[in-house]
Amino acid sequence: MTIKQFEDKPLAHYSYAILSEGKMALVDPARDPMPYYGFAEENNAEIVAVFETHPHADFVSSHLQIYEETGATIYASKLLGADYPHKAFDDGDSFIMGDLFFEAINTPGHSPDSITVIATDKQGKKAMFTGDTLFVGDVGRPDLREKVGNMKAKREEMAASMYHTIQNKYSHLPDDTWVYPAHGAGSLCGSNLGGESSSTLGNERVVNWAFKNLSEAEFVNHLLNDQPFIPAYFGYDVAINKRGAVNLASSISKVPFRANVGRVGKDFPVVDTRDEKFFKKNRLPNSINIMSRNEDDKIETWLGSIIKPQERFYLVVDSVKNIHPVLERIAKIGYEAQVQKVMTLANNSLESSTNMDFFDFKEHQERYTILDIRNRSEVREGRIFDNAINIPLNELRESIDQVPTSKPVVVHCAGGYRSAAGSSIVAGKLKDTQVFDLGDRVNEYQTPSLRK
Repeated sequence: MTIKQFEDKPLAHYSYAILSEGKMALVDPARDPMPYYGFAEENNAEIVAVFETHPHADFVSSHLQIYEETGATIYASKLLGADYPHKAFDDGDSFIMGDLFFEAINTPGHSPDSITVIATDKQGKKAMFTGDTLFVGDVGRPDLREKVGNMKAKREEMAASMYHTIQNKYSHLPDDTWVYPAHGAGSLCGSNLGGESSSTLGNERVVNWAFKNLSEAEFVNHLLNDQPFIPAYFGYDVAINKRGAVNLASSISKVPFRANVGRVGKDFPVVDTRDEKFFKKNRLPNSINIMSRNEDDKIETWLGSIIKPQERFYLVVDSVKNIHPVLERIAKIGYEAQVQKVMTLANNSLESSTNMDFFDFKEHQERYTILDIRNRSEVREGRIFDNAINIPLNELRESIDQVPTSKPVVVHCAGGYRSAAGSSIVAGKLKDTQVFDLGDRVNEYQTPSLRK
């Protein structure tokens, strides 16, 4: 059995290609199918199957596009209620590809329609593709399907389902079964995912908290405690994945472009993806600085947390050569259709930021309103400034009236990336108040354990 793992680092997403005798199956493919097509060409293989373990909330899958371009059969649970052509794949269902035997296990817990796909070769070696049910060191969060999807379920019900899944659904599988999850550390689909990209079931039975000897009540309480925030786009992506996304290349090609823009209307926010040092020197009014410089910048997560689904926006890039890469990243969460226009800026002076007097802030913090935009779970781990007001970044646009305006406002996060976005939001809303971004200088005020 040949398994190729593909990683989308910004979303901590893993997808898979499985090869056997010139045939290839995919599991939970990302929005762009081209890497899978390239791998198939390299191995002279035909893509014949796509397994969707559930309708994903954090990214848009390319399953429908792959079906349309290759003729591969899509396998998904009948409980999903998929609107795209597919074959039901639930308990008792199986599929043979080359010398591999694939079977389905219904594994509710992250969602009511989750499945785990088991692949077995002729030597009896097994691999399990667990989607968002079982991670390395954790299990999937149970609170994403209360309002969306074909099957809706309360988080308490899903947490109880996860308990029974972990207790019963995998018990027949041997310890040497390889575990291949859909996500790793950094994903918002779980709260404490391990750093490894794969594991074995035997290892998880030893180290994963979910396999410990817990009562159902203890398990449910642990699983529901301290889950990350839910970005605004998560429910939107579940709906997209249920019906199947449109072709990536054609969707991106429809976004209009303008060069050297010096003015736009006020009807839509401006998402500026440039480095903060350029943003602060020259920007359009009503701009939000969500940087997209490299894979460490999680523009997908924060764009989908700050800008609401179906909300139109202008998009600023630093260079025409980055139009396509940035649009591809935005398309991973299905937001490319919301881009009113992608553009580069004119060289003439637009808006700029006032430089912060860091020495005065250090000596006289009482002269400032300090705004902590970290997540509430981060603040519970430890405050950086005792007198700071906490409004998480994903709530900031709707909670701007909670920010006092009697003093200059200093915005901070844990490392500088989010504060660039947060300070730009506050500055755009509070026109008569000085707003400063503490940036990476926040590291001077916090212990190493709080830095992220």
